[in-house]
Formats: sequence, C-alpha cells, structure tokens
Amino acid sequence: MSVNFNRRRVLRGMLGGGAVTLALPFLDCFLNTNGTALASGRPLPIRFGTWNWGCGMNPQRFVPTKVGTDYDLLPELKYIETVKSQINVFSGFKALLDGKPNLPHISGMQALLSGGVAAAMGPMDAPTIDVLVGDAVGTDTRFRSLEMAATGNPKHSYSYRSANGFNPAEGSPVAMYARIFGPDFQDPNAADFKPDPNVMLRKSVLTGVTEQRDDFMKQLGQSDRTRMDEYFTSVRQLEQQLELQLQKPPPAEACHVSAKPTDAPVGTEVGMVMSNHKLMAEILAMALACNQTKIFNMVFSDSASTLRMPGEQMIHHLMTHEEPVDKALGYQPKAAYFVERSIEAWALFVTTLASIREGDGTLLDHCLVMGHSDTEYARIHSISGIPVMTAGNAGGRIKTGIHVSAIGEPITRIGFTLQQVMGVPVEKWGMGSMQTNKPVSEILI
Repeated sequence: MSVNFNRRRVLRGMLGGGAVTLALPFLDCFLNTNGTALASGRPLPIRFGTWNWGCGMNPQRFVPTKVGTDYDLLPELKYIETVKSQINVFSGFKALLDGKPNLPHISGMQALLSGGVAAAMGPMDAPTIDVLVGDAVGTDTRFRSLEMAATGNPKHSYSYRSANGFNPAEGSPVAMYARIFGPDFQDPNAADFKPDPNVMLRKSVLTGVTEQRDDFMKQLGQSDRTRMDEYFTSVRQLEQQLELQLQKPPPAEACHVSAKPTDAPVGTEVGMVMSNHKLMAEILAMALACNQTKIFNMVFSDSASTLRMPGEQMIHHLMTHEEPVDKALGYQPKAAYFVERSIEAWALFVTTLASIREGDGTLLDHCLVMGHSDTEYARIHSISGIPVMTAGNAGGRIKTGIHVSAIGEPITRIGFTLQQVMGVPVEKWGMGSMQTNKPVSEILI
C-alpha cells in the first residue's frame, strides 16, 4: 500500500485531551535546482550570532603557533578539531584604552562588542555588534533577536542598544522553548495559516499610538524627545514583527520542531550549565531553521565567570586569581579546566548548527557566529590578545579554517569586518584609537 506524502500532509493526533498536528519537514522540491535558494528565488537567510565564555584562556595552551590554514590545536583549543575547517581563530588583537582604566572583565568586552571602552563601570552608551547587524538584516523575523544564558541568569547578557537599552537573556531551556514554539508559533511548512486576532488587536493599538506621535512630541523637551524617539523606534520594530505574524511565513527546508525539553536544574555548576547549553543550542538551531530570528546571543558563562565545579564553592573567576600556578605545569590546572569545558561547549554549539541540513549545505553554512571571551589571561586581566573565533562562512562570504595573528592591532577590526560581511553599511567603526576602516582581509573572499 503506497502513501502519497507532500508539503500539505501533516501528522494528527491527541495529546492531553487536545488535538495536535505536526507538519512534515520542508522537502527539496521547494528549493531551486542548485539548492542555493528557495524555489521562488528568495535567498536562504544568513544569520548572525555571538557566543561568550568568561575569563579568557592560557595563551601558551590556547593560541596556535602556526598561522593560516594549517594552524595547530593546543590543549585548550583541541576540542574544535572536528569542526576546525569551519572555524577561524583570531589572536593578538587588542583593546586600546586611550588613557582610560582597564575595567576588569568589562573593557575588553566593550571594545570587542561596542567599539570603545567606558571610563567608569557600566555599559557603553553605544550599540553592540548584534544590534547593528540586526538593524540591517534582522527586521523581517518574528523575534528581532534571541538572547540566552546557560547559567540561568537573565542579567548574563551582553547585548544592548544603549546604556539603558539592555536585552535580557532567557535562562531556562523550557521557557525558551515555550517562548519560541508556544501558541504564537506559526509553522512555516504547515498547510493552513490562521492569523491570531489577538495579534491583530495588539497591532491596531500600537498603530493608534504611533499616529499620535507628532502632536505628543511637540509638547516635550529635548531630553524627553530623545527618549521617546528611542521608544517609538522600538514600537515601530514591534509593529513590523507583529505584521509578520499576520502573514503566512515562507517554507523552511530544515524546520522540524522537536519535542519540548524536560525541566532541569538551572545553576552555575558546570555540569548543569553544559546540559542547559546543549538544550538551548538545539532549540536555537530549530528557531533559526524555522526562520524565527536571524540574530542571537548565547552566553555560556558570564564575563567574570561564575562557573564552579561540583562540590566546590570557589567559582572560576576567583580561581584565576587565587589558585597557585603549578610550577611543573606552568598554569593553574583548576582554572584551565573551565577553559577546556568552555571550548568543548563552543565546539558542541558549532556542531549542532552544522548537523542540520539546509539547502546545498548546512545551517552553519548560512550563519556567521562570533565566539569570544572578555579577557586574554584572566589572572592579570590582560586585554592584549582577547580570544575570538568565528564559525560558519555566512553563505560563502568568508573563508574558514584560518588562524589570523595580528599582534597589537585594534580588536575593532574584527567587528568592523563582520559587520561588512553581514551587509551593514559601515565605512569605519570604533572609537578613539580603535576606530578602523581596515577589514581582516585574510578571511574575505
């Protein structure tokens, strides 16, 4: 007995007393003959994301001794071996302070993500790279961006539009799944599409508020007008995203929603963090494959890493300062353990994206992910060689599998390059002596 399956076929059943449907995954017939775009001619989306781990690394155990495509993998970097050909490693790039203090675990992160460093504690009053890329390419999806913290702490996020425009992270895999694939999720491969009237109502309310903007703004002082401009910009972006929920989404080849994860403990014990990170990576991969967002930020551990070993009270950050350097080994073995777990998690994240087929390649092939830390050697808060990696070739826009060494060069060169690759119309980027118009040409095609 033969069964005819097609795009409109769904599996139907009952769960908890209610009817459920599960769409079949998108098939090859909805791509062009080369698998490089949708059959309609619309290109496959390119996604951008960041992935952070805290407290850097040990240069003598991490930084490759060879440059170019034949770079070597030292003990702290060996975990990327299976995906080495899809990862670029950047070493020697520096955060320049221009006379400002080196704020531990802050200045390096600000320089890399925002292009400058603050004179005092607190976030930069400038957007992070993900926001700049999102403004250029991330306005046509349901979620403008997704922020996640495997530590479970919503404050462990390094995405912001301004000093007051912080994007909090989701700390629970279960809550993350419910947010993305809950009642508002529209399966791009489902045959039926029914706009939610509640979304229509919210949209009409926002439109009504926007129409009153001009009269209201005339009554405000300059400071309040600036604040309201930021507010109405956010409202307009939300309207655009609500509008998308009233339209049937385009089909997506790799979209296949997995089962809801089971609830698990959330905390900073490294085993919990790795477990929750794995779940979040899998959920995010499906969110990307289902075109729910193009921009994401994953925090494996916060900049002043609060990770801890089972049974240990001392966190990773304190170990980098208080654990003696082993004279025989030449490094702090317990602190180094956390570096290795971090790079192991980074490799898993990259592998998760690479495991999903999409078009003529994989989901990773249609991504550009920047993996990074906040410092070089955490024991002395060095910012002279903050470790940065990229994964994915952004749809064939960059080369991969390369180690680039640029001793003393401003770290903003990396962010400037990635913005240009992602289509941000930027001719220079950075503040003070870190301002640059020089891309990292070694990775450009």
